[in-house]
Amino acid sequence: MHRLSIAIAASVLSCTAWSEQGASTGVPVEKAWVARSNAFTNKLLEVEFAHAPERGSRQGLAQFDERISSPTLADEMAERHQLEAVLAGLDAARRAETDKKVQEDLDILRRAFDLQFRTEDYGLQHEVPFLNASEKVFQGLRGLLDDQVAEPRRAAALVRLRAYAGLGAGQKPFTEVLKQRELEQIAKPGVIYPSKDEVETELGRNSNYLEGIGKLFPKYGLKDWEAPYAKLKTELTDYDTWVRQNILPKARTDFRLPPEKYALAFEQYGIDLPPAKVAAMAHVAFSQYQQEMAPLAAEIAKANHYPSSDYRAVIRELKKKQITGEAILPFFNERLHAIERLITAHNLVTLPTRPAIIRLATPAETAQQPAPHMQPPPFLHNTGQRGEFVLPLNIPSASGGAGDQYDDFTFDAVAWTLTAHEARPGHELQFDSMVEQGVSLARALYAFNSTNAEGWGLYSEYIMQPYEPVDGQLLTLQLRLLRAARAFLDPELQSGTVTPQRAYEVLEKDVVLSHAFAKEEVERFTFRSPGQANSYFYGYTRLLQLRQETEHALGSRFDQKRFHDFILSQGLLPPDLMRKAVLEDFIPSQKGG
Repeated sequence: MHRLSIAIAASVLSCTAWSEQGASTGVPVEKAWVARSNAFTNKLLEVEFAHAPERGSRQGLAQFDERISSPTLADEMAERHQLEAVLAGLDAARRAETDKKVQEDLDILRRAFDLQFRTEDYGLQHEVPFLNASEKVFQGLRGLLDDQVAEPRRAAALVRLRAYAGLGAGQKPFTEVLKQRELEQIAKPGVIYPSKDEVETELGRNSNYLEGIGKLFPKYGLKDWEAPYAKLKTELTDYDTWVRQNILPKARTDFRLPPEKYALAFEQYGIDLPPAKVAAMAHVAFSQYQQEMAPLAAEIAKANHYPSSDYRAVIRELKKKQITGEAILPFFNERLHAIERLITAHNLVTLPTRPAIIRLATPAETAQQPAPHMQPPPFLHNTGQRGEFVLPLNIPSASGGAGDQYDDFTFDAVAWTLTAHEARPGHELQFDSMVEQGVSLARALYAFNSTNAEGWGLYSEYIMQPYEPVDGQLLTLQLRLLRAARAFLDPELQSGTVTPQRAYEVLEKDVVLSHAFAKEEVERFTFRSPGQANSYFYGYTRLLQLRQETEHALGSRFDQKRFHDFILSQGLLPPDLMRKAVLEDFIPSQKGG
């Protein structure tokens, strides 16, 4: 690890400290406690970005644009030692700190890195990783070649391309660094390999990344990229062949994670209950949601003269009203405007004056993230970049053939729910408000986990449901049903009490997903991110409980707009800290008003 200079550290801090001049342009002046908290967090970011410059670029810091990471074991150990040294200093500062918000942020930092270190230790002791070179390179280049990246910065992608190909002075090809790292783990006794399904599926989709890289450079008018790209393409193709020869033959045929690894995943995603407990809660909720769907489906069937009033049949009828081609983006933008009008009319949450961004994914982006999602803005050096609601349409086939077709995301009734979750009042508002309100970096970057983020997304669907047309309400419940299904299928697949075939049956028959969407879900449970799917249901459950507790405490003084604005103003606090903030700050402030 090479430590950054004091000047660079100061520039990182200045990127997050709102100035008095900024206040005159509508950007909030940073609170004193945020400035002090960020000074601590920047010491850790200084270390992390030195080892992962691609992350620094994604946070808007141009000084990292021409650099790439070098994920060797020596590099990881150097980073670990330097992080531990910084954390020792933060622990000493914590003992002397008197501001409770700064104390909370220092606790967030310590908790985040303790978990990171335990996860790294487990991997070093027990695992041969599957390091997908094509995905990593695409992500590193895509972070610079983007519409919201300033044009002068994009030329650095050529330097980064050459570095990945090993064409810089003293540089090895990136694929050789990854091979070395995997061989070091292979040499250890008793290690476990990645699952066969994961390796085969990802290798089968890597052509999408190669094609995607080749399209990025001409899209932004860059020159002289062809020769290094050709070399890199050969290296990435050869690396995949090496993986097929050295890792795939020993890959696990059983996708299930060891219990210790799965428990770590639960922690990483912010879930503090045992998997079996979450699954039991989700089964109860699944049945409840089905009961709530029945009368809505009957009403829709009667109005439209559908042959069956069963919710499954009604959803299949609604899915027939697909929106295609050039009509998709205008439709979703208009649906967003309709939601915004409802938010304003019913005083649900404060909306910004700027528009939200919705766009379709490229094939390479779809290979990386097959589900609709929000691409967060940079939280550090943000010069106006905003989050993007990205809508994939197909999931790439691992065999190289035509992708299975989704019918889940581009029909009228479902657009209410998707837009509420990913755009407003969901993730777009959640993420961009952190930039605009000057939330501390500890809360924006290190408290960030799926429970905190996805809990708000699903809760956003909940608060919009009463104001939607009846078909929109039914689809809101359908996707809530999906989140409950995730929360019992994921742990039960990992425990072996449910088979992948049974998971497909639940998802396609009872939740009424397309095969493409069900396939993406089963991949998520089994190898993409086991444990993550539970976070939606769990985060939503905790946030709904907190609302109910707040309503009980305030009675007629409860104002949901103030409650929602307060939740967003806190950043991505874990559920226990969010509850503490509501009980100690929000409720007393409302009682005294």
